Amino acid sequence: QVQLVESGGGLVQAGGSLRLSCAASGSIFSIMSMGWYRQAPGKQRELVADISRSSITNYANSVKGRFTISRDNAKNTVYLQMNSLKPEDTAVYYCAADRFSIATMPLDAWGQGTQVTVSS
Repeated sequence: QVQLVESGGGLVQAGGSLRLSCAASGSIFSIMSMGWYRQAPGKQRELVADISRSSITNYANSVKGRFTISRDNAKNTVYLQMNSLKPEDTAVYYCAADRFSIATMPLDAWGQGTQVTVSS
């Protein structure tokens, strides 16, 4: 099994930045894909960004050019640098991991979620 622990959420003004971190432990040798989902109140959970073990990345159109996902395999940690934040980025952000792709359900592991709130 894989355990994921997120950190770095909080409250920020529009235009500001936050950096989320997600540390993986357990059977991490099996993990190929990691990334972030988010869920705003009353909305479906959506894929924000994902990164493969070889650092190939994908982003949702809504965050392209503003968010950057990165991965430190030595530390088993994935990061999400969020710049130029907008109120519509407000959501609970969930770290996710999978042996194949986090774009396809079900996934091997989810984090507990961290709240990101962007004030206008």
